Amino acid sequence: MVNDWLIKVTDDYLILNKPSGLLTIPDRHDQELPSLQTQLKKAYGNIFTVHRLDRDTSGLILFARNEAAHRYYSQLFESREVRKFYLGLVTGELVPASGSVNEPIMEHPVQRGKMVTNRRGKTALTDYEVQETFGGLYSLVKLEIHTGRTHQIRVHMKHMGHPIAVDELYGNASPILLSAIKKKFRLGKFTEEERPLMSRLALHAWQLQFKDQQGADQVVEAPLPKDMQAVLSQLRKHKGQQA
Repeated sequence: MVNDWLIKVTDDYLILNKPSGLLTIPDRHDQELPSLQTQLKKAYGNIFTVHRLDRDTSGLILFARNEAAHRYYSQLFESREVRKFYLGLVTGELVPASGSVNEPIMEHPVQRGKMVTNRRGKTALTDYEVQETFGGLYSLVKLEIHTGRTHQIRVHMKHMGHPIAVDELYGNASPILLSAIKKKFRLGKFTEEERPLMSRLALHAWQLQFKDQQGADQVVEAPLPKDMQAVLSQLRKHKGQQA
């Protein structure tokens, strides 16, 4: 299964298109939950974690294959020499259509596992640029994070008042339904309940740009998952006639 997710393989690193719902590394509190790192170790032996993605975020993630590569790429990420671009579907329409969110982030004082913007938090900077808008219902946004805070994009989009779609922690957990997009939606004759187009966080790590150990520029992209493509297809098809 891991081989289905591979985007790029070298002697020094692996880049994969992580599916949503899979942990990057084992959970400290529940070692039985499947993780990408565990599956990679079974398939490739020695694997070193360089950075992480939220469990519900899909997309590009890089793992080192030896200690020298681990040192190099860890330093590259820490010194912010890797450009990390995401594509996210947010609720509503962002105004202005491009800009930056420069708001420090810290752990929620009460709710475990949740983050908040707070001037006492750690510096966090996110650039955003709207790619498409869909009748004020949703917007497809390209995002670049210059820092790597936990839940950074999700927290910053909530701060703007336009949380990522299907984000139960920072927005609304309700799935994306065709009936909310198509004005004259009708259930099929033998269908009792509408099946969601997308029922997980609408955030995808889309592109990585970096210099490898040989000094060559690398630009790696991961195609959007099928559920996100399906939502965009319907939004484009019914643009301007959302319910």
